[in-house]
Amino acid sequence: MSKTIDYFLTPMSPWTYLGHEPLQSLVDRFGATVNVLPIDPGKLFAATGGVPVAQRPVQRQKYRLSELKRWKTYLGSPIIIEPAHFPYDSELASLVSVAAVRSHGTNKGMELILSLMKGCWVENRNMGARDEVKKSIESCGLSGEDLIAAAASDQTSKNLDKNTQHAIDVGVFGAPTYIIDGELYWGQDRLNFVERSLMS
Repeated sequence: MSKTIDYFLTPMSPWTYLGHEPLQSLVDRFGATVNVLPIDPGKLFAATGGVPVAQRPVQRQKYRLSELKRWKTYLGSPIIIEPAHFPYDSELASLVSVAAVRSHGTNKGMELILSLMKGCWVENRNMGARDEVKKSIESCGLSGEDLIAAAASDQTSKNLDKNTQHAIDVGVFGAPTYIIDGELYWGQDRLNFVERSLMS
């Protein structure tokens, strides 16, 4: 019997980027269902005690960069450790992600979210800019104008808030987080445990 993964994410997170394709591989391999749930990181942090990178003690900031370098090497990832446009205002990217999943389905939503993340973490683009978000949308064969218009709707904003509140209610405090059968796994470095859960 296939399982369902609740996938809480923010497209601005490098850890979400590093785990996105490996997660998709697990979904494909095990025939799992994935609920793609973009969230508002600012609201999540405010509710759970999280702190944006720039506000963290210097020791934590330095260790974060060391960990990104380790994972870049381990995965053979093209990720840029310190992109020129990070952090950026991720509201539009998050809203577009919500709108894409709602209007085009999970698979296309996952494809677009990967494109948005690559924009920052591989292509060194400013993904807070409307034109750059539009470029990523259109690279997936979708209408940039239509999806950005959908992202601007009250319903899409409500859906993002709903995802975020749901995340808070079930104990999520960072991204990416995966939940299977009520068990929470935080971080792309827990995908091995996600795999074990899908196997059981």
